[in-house]
Order: sequence, then structure tokens, then C-alpha cells
Amino acid sequence: MDLFNSALGENITFVRPAYFIIRGFIGIPNIKYYYVFLFFVYVISVLGNTAVMAVIYLDHNLRTPKYVAVFNLAFVDLFGSSALVPKLIDIFLFEHDYIPYNDCLTFMFFCFICLSMQALNLVALSYDRLVAIIFPLHYQVKVTHRFMFSLIGSFWVFVVAVTLIAVGLLTRLSFCKSVVINSYFCDHGQVYKLACNDKTPNTVIGNLLPVLILWLPLAFILLSYLYIGYALSKVSTFRERLKAFKTCTAHLSLVTIYFLPILITFTMSANIHPNARIINLSLSSVFPPMLNPIIYVLQTQEIKVSVKKILKFKMHTKLQK
Repeated sequence: MDLFNSALGENITFVRPAYFIIRGFIGIPNIKYYYVFLFFVYVISVLGNTAVMAVIYLDHNLRTPKYVAVFNLAFVDLFGSSALVPKLIDIFLFEHDYIPYNDCLTFMFFCFICLSMQALNLVALSYDRLVAIIFPLHYQVKVTHRFMFSLIGSFWVFVVAVTLIAVGLLTRLSFCKSVVINSYFCDHGQVYKLACNDKTPNTVIGNLLPVLILWLPLAFILLSYLYIGYALSKVSTFRERLKAFKTCTAHLSLVTIYFLPILITFTMSANIHPNARIINLSLSSVFPPMLNPIIYVLQTQEIKVSVKKILKFKMHTKLQK
């Protein structure tokens, strides 16, 4: 982090607060029930994503490139929920809203990495569906384990690098006025807007981040499905089109759950109350990790078969004992 500061000169004095105060959800009646609700959402997220990771690990038939991406999504969901929800409950339910400066930046770093990786992981899965439907005969050649590991690995490197820059640039800011963050976590935008010195680099990266980790991934996903829809329109029979489209339903459900609340919040932000905006964004952060494993278990035939096989094996083992 000192690298950002040394480039600005040695004689600059930075006013860094000992702590920030996170004050989201102000003036909402019975809001404590919402935090209890988030706790149950978190428990389901942990159980569901752990189960999906375990099923993929235990069943060798699921160790395909597609399920490398599904495993990574479950890991990111588990990691992201664990980074965000326990701290959110601690801050608001137990009223520990004073968060030290360094802890706030660390909290922001891990939350942003996980939220960004969720979107990019959906890009990897959309590419998998695109190749599977458009180039079915070349799928085994184009989507290999090496390719999927390289793609997901490059996404991780990209997200960590971009988040490091965004968080690192915050260390050059002076906070000589308010230290109250009106959000449900240490939000990058809310933090840099509190600064009283030049925050142009932070504004630039703050405007660039949504483009890189939200709008470009969404644009790629939408274009890939437009291409898939065009290709399926050329298929002769309705039954074949339906069969091909069914392989995309799980992924489309994940895309809708992740992007739709964010799109609604951003497009209607001028017309909704700040508390409603915070609740919508908090739900868009905690709901996808809970629903993703449920959707994949219910809508993906391979995982349903694998779960039944594992349960039958355990029942058979118990009966033998």
C-alpha cells in the first residue's frame, strides 16, 4: 500500500481515522428480524455450497470442465457468504458498528473479490454452454480441463489485481470530516466519497469497476444467449430446441438471480429510498450464494443422479453394518 503513497511525495500528511462507523439500515422498524433472517440464509448457503462441492469432489463423473466452474462458483459463494454475513450480523445485530481502518479495507477487499468472481464465473459457465450448443462436435477439444482452469485462474488474477488497486488507492486519502459509511459493509464508493483531499483516481476506478465486473460480463452473457437462441432457431424440430435449451436453464436462473436485483437497484436508484437501496443490494449479495446450489441440484440432471447415487451408497453401507 505504501507504493501508492510514495508516488505522491514524501511531505504529504494523511489523516487516517482510527475507525469507520457503518450505519446502514437506519430508521427501519423491526430490522433485527432481518438480521436473524440473514443468519438462516447464511446457514443454508454454507450447507448448500458445501454439499455441491462435496458431490462434485466425490463423484468422478462430475470432474468435467463444466463442473470445475460449478465447483469454483460454490467455493466463491461459500467464501463470499462467510466474508460478508457474519460480519454484517456482528455490526448491526450486536451493534459493533465501529470498524478499525485496516479491518474495513480488508473487509472491503474480500467482499469485492467474491462479488466480482461470482459474475465472472457466470461468464465461464456461459462460454461452456455456448460451445456445447453451437459447436457440440468440438466441445471436448475447445472446453478442456486445462482451458477451464486457465480461464478461472485468469479471472482470479484479474479480480485480485483490480481489487488491490481499488483498495490501495484508498490509502492515499485523508478523512478529516465524517467517518460514517451509509452502507451494509465497507463499500468502496461510500468510503472514498468521505475523503477531503483529491479523489480523482478513486472516482475513476470507482466508475470503472462496475463496467469491468458487472456490465461487461453481463454483456458477454447476453450476447452468448442471443447467439445460442439464433442457433437454436435453425434447429429443425421443437423437441431438439427444447432439449438443448434445457441444458441452459440452471445457468440462466443463476444469471437472473445475480444480475436482476442489481439492475433494478441501479436503474431505479434515484427513485427509491436509501434504506430500500441498501436492503436490495444486501439481498443481492446474500441470496445468490443460497440459491445457486439449490438451483444446480434441482435443475441439473447429472448432480441429481450423483446425489441419489451417493445417498444409495451410504444407505447400503449402513444396512451392511
